[in-house]
Amino acid sequence: MEMLPKMNLQELEEKLTNGKYVLFFTADWCPDCRFIKPAMPEIEKDFSDYTFIQVDRDENIDLCQEMTVMGIPSFIVYEKGEETARFVNKDRKTKEEVEDFLTAAK
Repeated sequence: MEMLPKMNLQELEEKLTNGKYVLFFTADWCPDCRFIKPAMPEIEKDFSDYTFIQVDRDENIDLCQEMTVMGIPSFIVYEKGEETARFVNKDRKTKEEVEDFLTAAK
């Protein structure tokens, strides 16, 4: 999974203009993020039509505020530069919940 460097919302939207992306918002200190992280390779494999990008909340705090991502772990889907779905809250997420979200987002 690619790690997003520090950037603002305009730069991010330019990066996501072509293709389908899942942004995975996380932080090293977050126990609920550590809970879902081991499942991410399998989720990526099952949803291989998406490019997954990890966004470190602490590194990109301004971007998270611009995108109103206040809780982690969170997921936002982009297609052709447009946000199409979001699973954003501070709750622990299971592999099944993330897969259900991505299935519904298709």
